[in-house]
Amino acid sequence: MKLIGITGGVGAGKTEVLRLLKELCRCRVLLADEVGNEVKLPGQPCYERLVELLGRQVLAADGTIDKKKMAGMIFSDPFLLDRVNDIIHPEVKRYILEQVECERKKGEADYFFLEAALLIECGYEAILDELWYIHADEPVRAARLKESRGYSEEKIRQIFESQLSEADFRAHCGVVIENNGDLQETRRQLEAALHRNRALHQNAEDFRQQDKGEKRL
Repeated sequence: MKLIGITGGVGAGKTEVLRLLKELCRCRVLLADEVGNEVKLPGQPCYERLVELLGRQVLAADGTIDKKKMAGMIFSDPFLLDRVNDIIHPEVKRYILEQVECERKKGEADYFFLEAALLIECGYEAILDELWYIHADEPVRAARLKESRGYSEEKIRQIFESQLSEADFRAHCGVVIENNGDLQETRRQLEAALHRNRALHQNAEDFRQQDKGEKRL
């Protein structure tokens, strides 16, 4: 099973890419944001530490951490954002590694796709076999965020500025998928990337078998 990270800026269309990948191969998909939400729930590892850091004003009426309130506090304060990340990301990584090991033992998936915008910043390259960058032009991303989430131009600008540049993403990722709106083209790129992976895997397996044969001789 190959462990592949799916990353890119907000609005790049990573969710749609993952939907296509589920159609194209046997895979397990895990969204780091969903794991992040899980570890912030009451009784979970990060809850008390986040409330202590951000204050009880971050809580919703039901006692859970209000995602919108927390986002409003941390996106305008880089230092606070770093402290929150230091609390959440180690627990998220621990959970992810547990799930990867579980899938390897089951042996049913050919790929494990891990999606997160912060894979590079959080050091996931050390555990990933590959890192794929889902790219979309900034105007396309901004239009998607306005339509799907109702974000203002100011909020979009703040989010874009808080994330890695396109050059940084490209420097770290071995595969780039262009996703500006033509889903058939996106699908074609994904099929090509998966085909390359299968070919490389087969070549590596052939080499191992050949090497075993030579050692027996």
